[in-house]
Amino acid sequence: KLVQLLYRRGWDKQRIIDLFFVIDWMMKLPEALKNQLWQNLSTLEQEKKMTYVSSVERIGIEKGMQAGMQAGMQAGMQAGEALALQKLLTKRFGAVVPAISAQIGSADPAQIGLWFDRAIDAPSLASVFADSPPAKH
Repeated sequence: KLVQLLYRRGWDKQRIIDLFFVIDWMMKLPEALKNQLWQNLSTLEQEKKMTYVSSVERIGIEKGMQAGMQAGMQAGMQAGEALALQKLLTKRFGAVVPAISAQIGSADPAQIGLWFDRAIDAPSLASVFADSPPAKH
C-alpha cells in the first residue's frame, strides 16, 4: 500500500528505494511478509513498468541468495554429520561428555568424517579422538 501511494504521489524510484533501505534498517520483516512484499512490488512494477531495483542489483541479490542458500546447506550438512557422530558415540560408548560434544561442534567436516570412521570399530571413546587437538572455547 505504501509503495502504491508513493508512486501515485509522484515519488521517483530512487527516493522510494532510499525509504525502503531506511525501513529495512529499522525493522526486520518476518519471512512470509517479506515474500509478500516482493510479490506485491513485482506486480506493481509490471503495472507501472517501473523497476524497484536495477537488473545489476537484481543479479547481485540473486547471487547473494544463492551463496546464502549454499552456505546454509553446507552448515546444515555439517550439523547433521556432527549429530550422527554424537549418536553413534552414544550408542557405542554411552553418554558423551560436554567437552567431547564441544570438540565435535567446533570441528571441520573432514575431522568429523575421520572420527565417524574411527567410531565404527574403535575399542574405546578415547581411541576415536586420539591425536585430535582439544576443542577451542
